[in-house]
Amino acid sequence: MASTADIKNGVVLNIDGQLWSIVEFQHVKPGKGGAFVRTKMKNVVTGKVVDKTYNSGTKIDIETVDRRDYQYLYNDGDSFVFMDQTDYDQINVPAATVGDAANYMLENQIATIAMNNGNPLYVELPASVILEVTYTEPGLQGDRSSAGTKPATLETGYEIQVPLFLETGTKVKVDTRTGDYLGRVND
Repeated sequence: MASTADIKNGVVLNIDGQLWSIVEFQHVKPGKGGAFVRTKMKNVVTGKVVDKTYNSGTKIDIETVDRRDYQYLYNDGDSFVFMDQTDYDQINVPAATVGDAANYMLENQIATIAMNNGNPLYVELPASVILEVTYTEPGLQGDRSSAGTKPATLETGYEIQVPLFLETGTKVKVDTRTGDYLGRVND
């Protein structure tokens, strides 16, 4: 068992069977009373963020989380198949664990998967990816980038909002955290 002195950003704690990652922490030594540690934690599975305070010296349960790069191979119905870049082992990750990352993944793309005791916790993509627009309504003469947006379907099948001047076949940069259009990419 570890104590509150071992708390650092990124450490994963096991609290009542759930995994929580430390986002922020602060050791506080008030002039009156005992010292304590104030933390902001994020649930690894659900993404819920909570604040929790521990008295100094409290025992905590630290979990080991292994983050490795995997190559996305293909979608196998209700799961996604990834290959480890170091030993070429393949793993199946349930669609629920992949979550919104599936909207931005192309075959052979590299993704980071966090594993705990052989179970995949979440899939992490780069902050932005470059995808091609496979369908959007044609732009009209006089359309400007500040005039508004229109829906566009990406090569993954996901639909985002893009400026009116973009056409089918254009490569665009997309934020994987929010799904926002970041700009077009010239080859």
